[in-house]
This record gives sequence, C-alpha cells and structure tokens, in this order.
Amino acid sequence: MAEQDLVLYETPIPRVARLTLNRPEVRNAQSTRLLYALNAAFDRAAQDDSIHVIILAASGPHFSSGHDLGEIGSGAAHANIRAEQTVGTWCGFGCAGAEAQMAYEREAYFGLSERWRNIPKPTIAQVHGKVITGGLMLVWPCDLIIASAESTFQDTAVDLGVCGVEFFNHPYELGVRKAKEFLFRSNELTAEAACAAGMVNHVVAREALETFTLGIAEDIARKPLFALKLAKEAVNAAQDAAGRGTVLQSAFGHHQLTHAHNMLVHGMLMDPSNLRRKP
Repeated sequence: MAEQDLVLYETPIPRVARLTLNRPEVRNAQSTRLLYALNAAFDRAAQDDSIHVIILAASGPHFSSGHDLGEIGSGAAHANIRAEQTVGTWCGFGCAGAEAQMAYEREAYFGLSERWRNIPKPTIAQVHGKVITGGLMLVWPCDLIIASAESTFQDTAVDLGVCGVEFFNHPYELGVRKAKEFLFRSNELTAEAACAAGMVNHVVAREALETFTLGIAEDIARKPLFALKLAKEAVNAAQDAAGRGTVLQSAFGHHQLTHAHNMLVHGMLMDPSNLRRKP
C-alpha cells in the first residue's frame, strides 16, 4: 500500500479536514509507516489556515487494534523508524539492550501522541468498533471523542505484564478509581460507561456517527480560529500546570521497566501467559 493510502485525507465540509486510518485488513494496527503517515496528515491540516477542525476516523470494522505486534515481534519496527523523518531528537533506535526500545517508543508512541495532543486546532476522534491498547493513544490526544453505541475501549497492557500504554493519560480520562479498575482488570469499557466517566463526549448510533460528528465539527469550525487555538491551549495548560507532564514521564519510565523485566524473564517485551487474539 502506498504511503499516502495508509491515511486518507479529505475536506468533507468547509474548514474541516477528516483523516481516516486505512489499514482495515489488520483493524488499523499501528505500524511505523501508519503512525508517520498520520503525523504527516495532522501536519498538513494543522498548517492549512483554511482548516479550523480536524476529525480522526477509521475505515473497516474497528477503529484500531493497537500496536502492530507483527512488526514489533519481527524486530522490523526499529529498522522502519530509521526510514522515517522523525519529529523528536531521540536517537539510538538500533542500539543494544533497553535503549533501542525506549528510543522507539519515546519517539513513535509517547512522542507522537503528545505532539498530536498539542496541535493548535480542535481535534475530534470519530470512534467505532473496538479501540484496544495502543489505539487509545490515537483517540486520547484528541480534544473531543464521539463514539458509536457499540464502541468499546480496552487497555490490555497489565494482562501482558506491562503497566499501561505509553501515553499514560488514564487518570485524566477516567478519574483515579475508574482508571485503576480499567488497568487492573483489562476489561472492555463500553461507550456509555466511557461517556459517564467523562472520557467520551457523545454516544450515537453507528449509522449516525459520521453525520453527527460532522455537525459538531461544523459548529466549532464557524468560530474564529485564533480564539479556538487559545481556548485549547488554555485548557491544556490547566492539566499541565497540575503536573500532567511529570505523571506521564514517570509512567513511561515504569512502562520501559516492565519491558526490560519481561525481556529478562520471558525473552520478549510482554508476558506471554495472557496473550489474546485481537479482533
């Protein structure tokens, strides 16, 4: 598949760009190429002054099955990232020991998600189907989440001997107690439960999802872009001033420790005893 086909870019209505993940055959698993194609699409929309709102959608039956475990297991991820125009200053993707894995995840997972969270335009995740583990790091950076009624959200990391996904936004999405249960049980959270916890803004019927999301985007897109940018920055600053960045950095370090532990004990990044088949 050509690079530009991994993420589709369109402007369905004036002032609104829609980016669509387009690896339906693997349930939009996040290969290195997909992540950087998405980053390029976000950059294109962010740098276009005619665009006021960005929608992130997905093709196929599920929004995202998470990280591309085939690419990770084969060791190709570290080679593939060296072919990309990385956006951070970390290096060492081919180094020995834990350094290569930490470098890759700081750049391609933690780094890109944080970058997307700070795009100075309103972003909306248009979610359907399943959002599993790494898939959360695509929807959580978005400012609004609109989900179809059958959508579910799940972080299976603790099941696999890891303390949570690299972009550890759980307590800010769900609150402390709900976040702990979400992590400890690795269970699916329904769209309605996610909405009740404050993680999801609206839950709508699957057949109404696209139209409803466009309606919200159109309403926002009428506003002056400069005011939208500064309103977003002000709300993000409230989280940051309370120490969000420090919390995420600490959790990322814990995440890397679990990877190193699993490599020593199991010879792989995850504890294989609870590996599950993805949808």
